[in-house]
Amino acid sequence: MGILLLEQPLNAAAAHAEFLVEHGHHGAVAAFTGVVRSESGGVDYLYLDWYPGMTEASIRAIADAAKARFDIREVAVLHRCGRVEAGEPVVFVAAASEHRRAAFEAVDYMMDRLKSEAALWKREVGDGVDRWVEPRGEDAVSLKRWS
Repeated sequence: MGILLLEQPLNAAAAHAEFLVEHGHHGAVAAFTGVVRSESGGVDYLYLDWYPGMTEASIRAIADAAKARFDIREVAVLHRCGRVEAGEPVVFVAAASEHRRAAFEAVDYMMDRLKSEAALWKREVGDGVDRWVEPRGEDAVSLKRWS
């Protein structure tokens, strides 16, 4: 599974099941699925722009840092790019470890870094809405926890 950018819909339940089958023997699997909010003030979809090669490398660097920082055996990051409709999964992140705390922390760490550092550019589009999304102040606060 590893690191994947997907232009087609992401089946988070299937990704979780596959990760669990492949890596559940380690003892602990933690996972997170992010969904495009359908109640975001008229937003119908997100458009995630990316640069092939560069985007995957930025996500891989985040996953590698999580593996180096926490006692985890394996990670997966599946991230949508292109058009993602409101209500659809946009990201799936998982970590496998011998113990739950490391798996939880690795997933949390990767999500904080993905939101602020991944080479993806997000635009909200909808009824009267067409704006680029910048990291919020709370994203910076969340990221600072790890320094």
